Amino acid sequence: MNAHIARFALLLAAGLTLGAGALAQSHPEDAERLLQMANHTRAAQGLKTLAWDPALARAAYDHCQRMAAAGPISHQYAGEAELSERASHAGAHFGLIEENVAVGASAERIHTAWMHSQGHRENLLNPRIDRVGIAVIEVRGAIYAAADYSEGVLLLSREEAEAAIASLLSARGYQLIDQLEDARAACEHDQARPLLKGERPGVIFRWEDACLKHLPVELAKYLDSGSYQRAAVGNCPADGAGGPFTVYRIAVLLYPPAQTPRI
Repeated sequence: MNAHIARFALLLAAGLTLGAGALAQSHPEDAERLLQMANHTRAAQGLKTLAWDPALARAAYDHCQRMAAAGPISHQYAGEAELSERASHAGAHFGLIEENVAVGASAERIHTAWMHSQGHRENLLNPRIDRVGIAVIEVRGAIYAAADYSEGVLLLSREEAEAAIASLLSARGYQLIDQLEDARAACEHDQARPLLKGERPGVIFRWEDACLKHLPVELAKYLDSGSYQRAAVGNCPADGAGGPFTVYRIAVLLYPPAQTPRI
């Protein structure tokens, strides 16, 4: 399962007065500035642009409010859900999620500091992430920032998930056959040979992942072996439902070439 959380916090203390309990003011223009600087930096490294994710932005804003109220920054306060849970609760769907937080004098100084800190830099320049939500709140001259980065995941129906994998198999020259009931049964049961009603497959391959754009390397070895030409695909709920991560469980059944009837 591609499920990962990374967190990094940064305090830029020089010349700041941290005003816990003071009136907090949202700064969406600084959030936009941090997004622009992040994408400019990523473009210079040949990385894809981060798309704005409103759900991640809601999660970042809620956490930024807590930081501004507390004074000392943290990735999780007493009584607060962890990063993946609060992002999921805000409506985000992801297979990987990361967070940078900081307090500093300006958005520009925070971005510069992130880029000179290994952990923050790795989060911001992670080639896997493609979405971000950023919040900035000011309290008495101190700028609190939270940036939640993720590898976004499309929320697919059962049929859509099966069609995505079927398309990848078809692109490899495999014939998709009508064994949907058996493929779903194989997905739902972990035993090597569940009770199947149709033709017996030569291989039953199961896996869980957030991304359905690529087939597992181990499955590709079977596909390239030359022993199989036909396939069936089934989707079922992931073990543990993936927690706050969006995860798909897939089963692929592989069959040898169809027998040509003798005349």
